[in-house]
Amino acid sequence: MPFVNIKITRDGATTEQKRQLIAGVTQLLVDVMGKNPATTTVIIDEVDTDNWGMGGESVTELRKPKS
Repeated sequence: MPFVNIKITRDGATTEQKRQLIAGVTQLLVDVMGKNPATTTVIIDEVDTDNWGMGGESVTELRKPKS
């Protein structure tokens, strides 16, 4: 019973892109590990860019145009 948690920033993934992620990850587990798609859970967490940091800065700051 696989459980996959995908975390992405909340700034642009469409409903269709998320649908494709869920279907694709499920199919990957079927193909690679022989898992039952009916018991595979995929959750997408969308995180505000203010709450996601890399290299000591928030993604919000990292994405700001450099002057």
